[in-house]
Amino acid sequence: MTYFDRRDSGLCAEGVPLPAIADAVGTPVHVYSAAALRDAARRFTAALSILPRTRTAFAVKANPNSAVLHLLAGCGFGADIVSGGEMRRALGAGIAASDIVFSGVGKTDRELADALDAGIGQFNLKLEEEEGRVLAALAQARGKRAVAVLRVNPDVDGGTHAKISTGQRENKFGVAIADAPAMYDRLSRLDGLDLVGVALHIGSQLHDLAPLEAAYERIGSLVIDLRARGHGITRVDLGGGLGIPYRVDDVVPTLDAYAAMVAGVTRDWDVDLIFEPGRVVAGLAGVLMTRVIWVKPGADRPFVIVDAAMNDLARPALYDAFHRFEAVAPDGERMVANIAGPICESGDVFALARDIDRVRRGDLAVFHATGAYGAAMASSYNCRPLSPQVLVDGDQFEIVADRFLPEEFAA
Repeated sequence: MTYFDRRDSGLCAEGVPLPAIADAVGTPVHVYSAAALRDAARRFTAALSILPRTRTAFAVKANPNSAVLHLLAGCGFGADIVSGGEMRRALGAGIAASDIVFSGVGKTDRELADALDAGIGQFNLKLEEEEGRVLAALAQARGKRAVAVLRVNPDVDGGTHAKISTGQRENKFGVAIADAPAMYDRLSRLDGLDLVGVALHIGSQLHDLAPLEAAYERIGSLVIDLRARGHGITRVDLGGGLGIPYRVDDVVPTLDAYAAMVAGVTRDWDVDLIFEPGRVVAGLAGVLMTRVIWVKPGADRPFVIVDAAMNDLARPALYDAFHRFEAVAPDGERMVANIAGPICESGDVFALARDIDRVRRGDLAVFHATGAYGAAMASSYNCRPLSPQVLVDGDQFEIVADRFLPEEFAA
């Protein structure tokens, strides 16, 4: 189901015509659908209902907007964070500290201390000496025991883009699965830690359940091994990473198929399962609306120059990612063109030789599926403003992050 539909007034977000938002807020602007977010959260929770004991923590890195986090908190989601800033954002949005999971590959002492003081519910450890022992000492000094799991690298190729792969041995995430039992033994003896299980995450935008299943099976064997060594394993964090269809014809696993696979692999584990969805909840719930500055002749085909740029949507420049481009009020004609932004970089290109709706100077258009890793990855490169964010709910909309102008940045 889509919440960005075409009506007589052109493309709408729920009951709001996108031109009305452009008139009120300007462009470029990130637009989110509250109904789409709620529906995605509901479908994820419903799929997991076949599992006996689950907790869900939204990956804040996908979309840290406070209004989005508040909405998802109302849907029963906690937060998966990777920085102190994300922790403060989650707490400020009303997510209980006990429902926060602190992932992240490089937690500073200050971040660990602040998280302990806040009382977050789980630390995902990826290092013994500089993280596990430091956390234990900080907790002990406060008269606390930090609830933690050991993040394991299962050495499984998720089959995704190399820059968002996290589960292979050459990646920086987690400890080698072969080293995990002995490390778990040592960490479990520290007075300041309450080590309760293990975690994994093999990558983002996964299109195939087979790598996930292989990784989960390896973790299942580790759970058996750890219990045989006398450890009480009560929690396994299965991470996130499920993909979404960026193209109309993309095929991705259904949530029901994913849940059925998890149920099969984990049926004898007798643990609480933690899930950290991000893109699969927020990705399709947002678009980036932009206006055509001009159409510039090119050597082989024209360049459609839009007012959005790589600082507003970095994924195409970083990963050669595909985002569907659609005119808000198309005239029925098509054109083959390159789509680019105004930044002084040849990498500021959204698409090459793309068959798109014909557009002209001043026309509005959208890049679809930008609700995850869109505004979250934005920058002020070229002293461009951070674009505003708008949340639509029914026939109403509100600005949930204002345009941040270059002159407001610290020198």
